[in-house]
Parts: sequence; C-alpha cells; structure tokens
Amino acid sequence: MTTQALSSLLQRASIDDHEEVLQSSIAALAKSKSDLRAQHVKAVALLKLDRYDDCLRVFEEAGDGLKKTAALEYAYVLYKSGQLESAIDVVSRLAGDRGALHLEAQASYRSEKFRRAAEIYDELFQAEASQLNEENDLRINAWATDAQLQWKGYPEFVRHNRPTREDLEAFETVYNAACLSIAKGEFRQGEVLLKRAKELCRTSEDLTPEDRNAELLPIAVQQLYVLLRQGKSEEAQSVLEEISVKEIPELSTRKIAQTNITLARGASANPFALYKALHETPETPDSDKLFDYQDNITTGNSHAADLLVQKYDGIIRSTSKALSQAAYPSTEPRAGLLSVYNAAAHARGETGTKALKSILAALENRPKDIGLALTAVQLYVAAGNTTSAITTLEKTLQLLDESTSEQDKAVRFNPGLLGILVSLYKLEGRKVQIRSELAKAATYWQSQAEPPASLLRAAAASLLHSDDRSDLVMAGDLFKSLYQKDTKDRFSVAGYVASQATLDYSKVQAQVDSLPSVAELISGVNVSSLESAGISPSSSANAAAAAALAGARKRPSANKEDRGTKRVRKSRFPKDYDPSKTADPERWLPLRDRSSYRPKGRKGKQRAAERTQGGVVSEKAEESTVSSAAQQKPQGGGGGANSKKKKKGKR
Repeated sequence: MTTQALSSLLQRASIDDHEEVLQSSIAALAKSKSDLRAQHVKAVALLKLDRYDDCLRVFEEAGDGLKKTAALEYAYVLYKSGQLESAIDVVSRLAGDRGALHLEAQASYRSEKFRRAAEIYDELFQAEASQLNEENDLRINAWATDAQLQWKGYPEFVRHNRPTREDLEAFETVYNAACLSIAKGEFRQGEVLLKRAKELCRTSEDLTPEDRNAELLPIAVQQLYVLLRQGKSEEAQSVLEEISVKEIPELSTRKIAQTNITLARGASANPFALYKALHETPETPDSDKLFDYQDNITTGNSHAADLLVQKYDGIIRSTSKALSQAAYPSTEPRAGLLSVYNAAAHARGETGTKALKSILAALENRPKDIGLALTAVQLYVAAGNTTSAITTLEKTLQLLDESTSEQDKAVRFNPGLLGILVSLYKLEGRKVQIRSELAKAATYWQSQAEPPASLLRAAAASLLHSDDRSDLVMAGDLFKSLYQKDTKDRFSVAGYVASQATLDYSKVQAQVDSLPSVAELISGVNVSSLESAGISPSSSANAAAAAALAGARKRPSANKEDRGTKRVRKSRFPKDYDPSKTADPERWLPLRDRSSYRPKGRKGKQRAAERTQGGVVSEKAEESTVSSAAQQKPQGGGGGANSKKKKKGKR
C-alpha cells in the first residue's frame, strides 16, 4: 500500500477500525521501513488499542524523527507506561499546545507534582475552552488536585472550599469534593458527599451498566474507609457487601480495598490471618502505583503484620536494603518509616529501656539516621528521661552541623525536626537554647528560595525576648521580610514594631498608627461572661490586678482587735479536733515537762525526783558529778617541767 492509498484509507476510517488501520500501516512499512507517516499511523493505532508497550517499541525503533514529528503521542505513551518524568520533559517543550498542557497536568498529577498541576489547570481555566466537555473535565481534575494538595500537606495552595451548585451536578466532581473533605479530616461531610456521588452515579444516563459498576466500586471503597474512621461498624458492614475486590480493575484501588476490608472484618485478631490477607494483592505496576502517602500506609501495615508474626530478620533485611537505596540522611516520611520498623525489628518485641539497647547500637552504625534517632528520643521521653532524649538528638544534629553537604544542612534545619528539639527544650525550660536554635535555623532558611514562614515567625518571636541588640535587629529583619511577602500580616507588623521600638522608634512611627488599638481589640470581649463560663484570668493578669489595687487593700488596722480572725483550713486541724472543747495550754511542752506527767517505775520516779526543783539532793550523785568534772578539767599551777607540749600537725 502506498502512502497516498494509506491517506485515502485514513480519511474513510472510523473510530471502530483501529485494527484495520494498524494492519494497513504494517503493510506499508513492509515496503518502506522508513516511511515516517506510516510509522506515525501505526503508533496512533497502537495507542487506540491500548497496546502501550508495542507503541513505545515503535518509537524507539523509529528514532528521533518520529519522536519529533509525533511528540505529543510519544509523551502520551511515556505517560501511560509509567515514565512520568520523561513524559513531562517531552511535553513541556510543546509550547502553545492545549493538548500538551492537559497531558503535562496529568503527568504532573501522577508524579505528585500537584502544585504544578494546579497551575496548569488554572491556566487552562483562564483561557477559552476549545471543546464542549473540557470545562467539566477541568473542574473535575481541579478538585482532584486540591484533594491531593491537602493530603500531601499543602493546604495553603488549595483553591476550593465548598462545592458549588455546578459541582454537585456530576458524580465525579462530588466524589473529588468528598476526597478533599476527607483529607481535611471532615469525615461527616465526606460521608454526605459520597452518598450523593453514589446516587448520581447510579442514576446517570451517560454510563453503561458495566461502566456504572466500575465507577461505583471506588466510591464504595472510599465510603468504607470513612465509616471505619467514624466507628460506624454496622454501616460499614452493609457497604462491605457491595464491594467485590476481584472486580476492581485497578490494582492500586484493589490493594486499598483489600486492606480496608481486612480491617473491617476484624482479621487483626489473628496475626497470621492478617499477614496472609495483607499480602494477597500483588504489587502495583509503575503505571498504576499508589501515591506516596498511600504507599507509606500500606508499607507500614505490611511491616506491622511482619512484626506480629515475628519475621524480625526479614524486616531487617528488607528495610536495610531499601534504606541503602534511599537518600541518607533524609527527613522523607518513607525513610523515617523504614527506620522505625528496622529499629522495631532489632528490638525483637522488647519495649522501653530494654528496646533502647539494640536501637542505640543500630544508631551507632547509622548516626545520621533521623528515624532511628527519633525512635530513641521517643523511648527516652516515654521513660521520663528528657535529658537523655535531648542528648541523643543533639548528637545527631551536631554531626549534621559539622557536615559540608547541602543535603545534611537541609536535614539539620528541617522545621519538623527543629520543632521536636524546641519542644524538648521547653520541657526543661531551656529558653536560651531555644532562642539560639531558632536563630541559626532562620539564618539558614533566609538564604534559601522558599523559607518556611512558620519557622521564621517562631524565630522572630523568640528573638524579641532577648536583651541582645543583635538579636533584636535580626528579629526586625525577619518580621520585615515576612511583611514584604504578606502586607496584610498584622503579626509581622506588630513584631517589627516591637523589635525596633527600643532601638529607633522613628522607624516604626508609621507602622504603629496602622495597628489596631487595644480598645479596638478588646471591644468585643465580655469579661464577666468569660469568668462565668469558667475561664479564669491568667497569672500575669492576676499579678497586674493585685499591683493596681495594692494601695486600696494594704490598709493597716488601728487596733489588734479590729483585725479579722484568720481562717484555718480543715486540713490543718487534727483528726480528733473538737471545737467545743478547750485545748490543753501545755500541748506545746514536751511530755515530761507537763504537769500531768507521771513517770512509771523506780528509775523513772528517781529521775523525776532529781529534776524536781527544791527537792532532796543525793550526796552520791553530787560527789560523782564533782569527780567527773575534776577529771575533765586540765591541770594548772606552777612547775610544768614534766608537761609536754603537743606538737602541731596532723592528728
């Protein structure tokens, strides 16, 4: 078949004869292997038939000519084959192509570059939609991206809050809105939205019965998770009957469903049954892999089951292999999780101080392992030994301080790691160390492209309490940089004023006027209602009130009788105290000195008689007293020739 005949065939081809187009292109390539158009047609036909491996092979065999001519198709087959970074690299060069933007957004989404995906969808929204259903697809994908941003830990980049009326018309949008609510921890709202998504899916006229069942399964799996998190066991059991794990086509969704079903059925009571159930689903391919936060949970569940069946050596081998391939040191959740399970396997079921021995030994071999260090810190804190916890963490941080690696420095001043150290310092009241650590971290992050605002705020607020002028200057610089990024941030303005007020008040005169007055801040506060609700004033407020009223309260009484009787607490009285009886006036005297004392026995009476003033004195007792005193008194008088002086020195 000639190229002209192939073009004629393509003009008459419909969407249902991709196999025929493929055979025609193969016939054309048999006559001319270098026919670029036939190669392009073959690649497209293979894409339509979902034969991605064969399609990728066509591109690799054809060379750079086909990759350049059919760059969008090449990027798409890379995306479908799980080579996400390569797909993004190819498609990002196709400037001005709307289809290329859609593909880049999809590849960025799957590679967990959710911020870039959100930017692309915003760009597509601002431009005019070229197709009828594109606006609906953009809305669905934008909601999905926001849900992933929330799960990933970037809530400040989430653009959606509550679904609009248009969002509630399609089950896909409602489902993604439910996922966003679940990511926020709003399980009740998520449950309501999932029910609506299921209802819309069941009543949709655009879906075939097979497609409807395929769409309902992921909704039911998510609904099961929400019900389990809320403790609604009975409703979870009814949803459980709707899920057939074997009918779920995606292995990633099947793995999640298998885990939740296993936990819902209470298989965790038997560790061996739990181990078997969690390992029934095969590993997911690169083209259908779990997101990182999902994979971390799955890995944790798997290793937890391994610990329950005492597969300690296997865990040590697998985690050690994975850690050897990961970055070191690292604050990534997966690396930390592997380190924790590696430590648990080394402990071999021991807890507390017994587990510390093996964990500290493992930490000696990997002194920069953050997961191991934090595990040891946690065990020390649980045992009440905060000082050892601080010492352990400081040793690891000191090694990172001494390193010249940029990666080590980034780990050293990681906000989460620094927050743990500051919390430990707070437990022991080490305010100077807190200020020093936050200042060093702020100095480091100021030189980075995206410094964490929360850490800079904490460092600047801490430096305000310092008496050192350099600390106040640094606090002012930090607050100023925060204000330049967000001019509506009153916290930054107030902090900048506080830091510069004692240094140069003229610099902050304009900013002072922009701050709200104290009267404005407390105008809506009802002190009486707060106190009646059970909210007591702080100790500092009590101290201030006491100082203000000191002159009115400290008025000395003119006479002693005018003073009020001091009330004695009941805990001060003895157990047999009776206010109707008069207290014994001699109760403060020793027992033998009281008038009611009566000694018992002959010796007791004799000693009592000797102590009695004005009584009969015994001559023998007097003689013994005198002789004893004569022996203790040093000899005096003249002579002294035979007396020897005592030499000075040690006795």
